Amino acid sequence: MKPLAEQLRPQEISDIVGQDHLLGPEGLITRIISSQKPVSLLLWGPPGCGKTTLARLYAKAFNAEFIPMSAVFHGTADLKKWIEEARSQPLFRKIIFVDEIHRFNKAQQDVFLPFVEDGTILLVGATTENPSFALNNALLSRLRVLPLKSLDETSLSHILERYEKTHKPLPLTASARTLLLSLSQGDGRYLLNMIENIEDTKKSLDEKALLTLVQRRPALYDKHDDGHYNLISALHKSVRGSDADAALYYFSRMLEGGESPEYIARRMVRMAVEDIGLADPDALNIALNAWRAYDQLGSPEGDLALAQALLYLALAPKSNAAYTALSAAKEAAGKTGHLSPPKTILNAPTRLMREMDYGKDYIYDHDTPEGFSGQNYFPDDMPREEFYHPIERGFERELKRRAEYFQRLRERA
Repeated sequence: MKPLAEQLRPQEISDIVGQDHLLGPEGLITRIISSQKPVSLLLWGPPGCGKTTLARLYAKAFNAEFIPMSAVFHGTADLKKWIEEARSQPLFRKIIFVDEIHRFNKAQQDVFLPFVEDGTILLVGATTENPSFALNNALLSRLRVLPLKSLDETSLSHILERYEKTHKPLPLTASARTLLLSLSQGDGRYLLNMIENIEDTKKSLDEKALLTLVQRRPALYDKHDDGHYNLISALHKSVRGSDADAALYYFSRMLEGGESPEYIARRMVRMAVEDIGLADPDALNIALNAWRAYDQLGSPEGDLALAQALLYLALAPKSNAAYTALSAAKEAAGKTGHLSPPKTILNAPTRLMREMDYGKDYIYDHDTPEGFSGQNYFPDDMPREEFYHPIERGFERELKRRAEYFQRLRERA
């Protein structure tokens, strides 16, 4: 018996839900089909959003033979065989669909190039991974990249209603129905798989009963794909934006997805030095201590130490003044690295160096009334630079006051 997801696969493009940006009246797919000028496509989107269905119905719209191919099961020999067959067909009569096209290596991807270029085949690829990293540029330039969205609650409701219309109503309370859609996490296929688990149930299911029948899905997260980078970016930017609640949310999603807490701890140290800096010097110590506490406790106890540090970082005053100062100083050092420091501040351990005026007229700052000599420390042939500009937030307000104080003394010296 066919799986439910296959039974309810849309048979017309108008039946596809959740991709109105492509299939609406002004959508790109709609316009391509209306023009009857097919092009090769790359469908990029999360699992269960309808990539394979869209590819099938795209071929149907042009009365083209649909040749499904999986990068997991097929290789270059299969591809060359189908290309040879396509040579004998009228133009655009075959559409080769490659699921998980990102799994082909560069050499395998290159096989497509001349045949997509001259129109021997129409290629429709599908990937869950960022094409910018997963496909080589030569192939990418020959495909129209179409991003598909994960299904929202409205779209998932349409799928559920389609099932109930063609099969039977599900025995769900209103809250359980909402939970079922939520557990799907935007994946229509997964929704239908869960429905298969509960469709033969006779009694009404509340939330608790539903959770005992369906397997709770792991978080949509892979430490080796875009999800990893997207979520750590969202976590970092939430802290930078002082949104403690959003930071805790992404922190939890990463832990639920199996991310290493040590990786998050390292990133939190980076947040402390890059985005908080000297606006709150305690931030770095708190981040390091939380990391140390996690090393001692492990999960789940150590998770709380990281969460507490995360909250502190999110609510700390923010400054990237030290970060930008270092960047500016590195740039200046790259341009003036050939210049020697002024002889005044160089040590003179030998007589020759003393004869060359090394250390001559150096002022020992501690011997001055205010502990500040105001002498020049930059190379003689380099004008004085100001790299560090403290801001009026947190502890940097005090550092700014100190910097201005020394600048006034320097001007008087």
